Amino acid sequence: MKEICHGCLLASAKRGMGESCPFCRAPTPDSDTAILALVQKRVDAKDPVATEFLAHAYYHGNYGLQHDIPQAIELWTEAVNLDNLDAHFQLGRMYFCGEGVEKDVGRGIRYWQHSAIRGHSESRFMLGLHEYTNGNHEVAVQHLMIPAKMGDADSLNEI
Repeated sequence: MKEICHGCLLASAKRGMGESCPFCRAPTPDSDTAILALVQKRVDAKDPVATEFLAHAYYHGNYGLQHDIPQAIELWTEAVNLDNLDAHFQLGRMYFCGEGVEKDVGRGIRYWQHSAIRGHSESRFMLGLHEYTNGNHEVAVQHLMIPAKMGDADSLNEI
């Protein structure tokens, strides 16, 4: 799956292309089944963004799928193996909180560290909150400054 920036989406909508793909001009799918078929095709091709998208769909029960946390965790793990930073963040959250898996704070932090080092601002934010909770205020500020400089309002507010 390719990601489209909001500016490109807006430009295509202004040109009257709102109902077609800005990349290939194919009509956008109009049903959950059609969307899932396209996503599954990309998952089968080992697309990390599509795999993470499908994991979210299972986690939230979107697109007509049943809410299935074990399936979401399995897909996020596959996306992590494909080095998707959002999947690292989600698995970090799952392990940190013990949601759907046995609670393992250290493992959750390692997932966040992996994605934070590569520029994932939400992971960096969570590391900052964790350090603050543990009383490491200087380290927390260092973590929170990075996403704040990237424009993350939550990090700026926490500082």
